[in-house]
Amino acid sequence: MRKVRLAVGAAAVVLAVGVLAGCGGSDDSSKPAAGGGSAASASADGDSRPSPSQPATAREVFTKLSGEVGAAKLGTVVTAETDPNKLLGRPGQYTSKVTFTDSRISGSDVEGLDKDDSLRGGAIEVFESAGDAKARSEYIESVTKSMPALAEYHYLDGPVLVRVSHYLTPKQAAEYQSALKRR
Repeated sequence: MRKVRLAVGAAAVVLAVGVLAGCGGSDDSSKPAAGGGSAASASADGDSRPSPSQPATAREVFTKLSGEVGAAKLGTVVTAETDPNKLLGRPGQYTSKVTFTDSRISGSDVEGLDKDDSLRGGAIEVFESAGDAKARSEYIESVTKSMPALAEYHYLDGPVLVRVSHYLTPKQAAEYQSALKRR
């Protein structure tokens, strides 16, 4: 009986890790996901397509944000073949994604993590619509709500979701939110 319980417990851990691999974030403007609420906003006119002022790719968004947040460095431009979540280009999922690091995060905090883990800095995901971006953010928050170690900050601007590591302070993370608003 003890072996059965151990096997069931191990299976639960593997399942939780698998579910989190598909998300890796949460939704809030100034608190990690486990803290609650969202400061997300859709475009005022409800338009789901990127406008000329909204770069169409995650890399373009990163370029603008990193111009204001000097600690941010580009990690990986994710492709459908390299996406660990297997979501890129799938219906209702992101159309482009990049990961980034933030030099203010201590190496000891992220030791052992993959080089492109969003906890090292963050990720930017761009969707076809603001609704899809919001749904992704809400999904991630629902999965990580009971796991504060996986919580992260989320900032939404129309179809753009910027995910920022919880290893940054609220003030540091808010720099990404401010940069996103000014892009």
